[in-house]
Amino acid sequence: MELLARNWWMLLIRGIAAIIFGILAIVWPGITLLALVWLFGAYAVVDGVFAIGAAFRHSSRSKVWLLVTGVLSVLAGIIALVWPGITALVLLYVIAFWAVFTGVTEIVAGIRLRKEIENEWMLIVGGALSVILGILLVAMPASGALALVVLIGAFALVYGVALTILSFRVRKLAATA
Repeated sequence: MELLARNWWMLLIRGIAAIIFGILAIVWPGITLLALVWLFGAYAVVDGVFAIGAAFRHSSRSKVWLLVTGVLSVLAGIIALVWPGITALVLLYVIAFWAVFTGVTEIVAGIRLRKEIENEWMLIVGGALSVILGILLVAMPASGALALVVLIGAFALVYGVALTILSFRVRKLAATA
């Protein structure tokens, strides 16, 4: 619990990165697929690196989930950055898989952290939003790149706000501990 509270800022950075990504995707919905690939790749790598960092600072119960989530995020980001010319459909499925897997791992981590922190529901809500995004992307592959950009941007914005709020709650726990 103490380790999580001391590293609240990692959640804050992940939240801010998601908010920035979400705003950029919504403000510029007509961006090219290449720009979307680069935005997603950069976000996924940053998110993954911080998740891996958090894995080494958490108890053994949460460590595996954070490590797996982080590694998959980094791999998804690297795929997007190394092959920026991939088609919209392939990118859609990469993002959908990443969103579902990271969402499930965050839901599990939130449930496991119930005894250690208050307001763990924010992590669970963020995970549920991630799973919903992944399912929607798979269910609507023909909706076009513009709709994909707006949908991903809206998800990232809501998810980023949830992570940011959670980081301040965890920080508050550190101050009272």
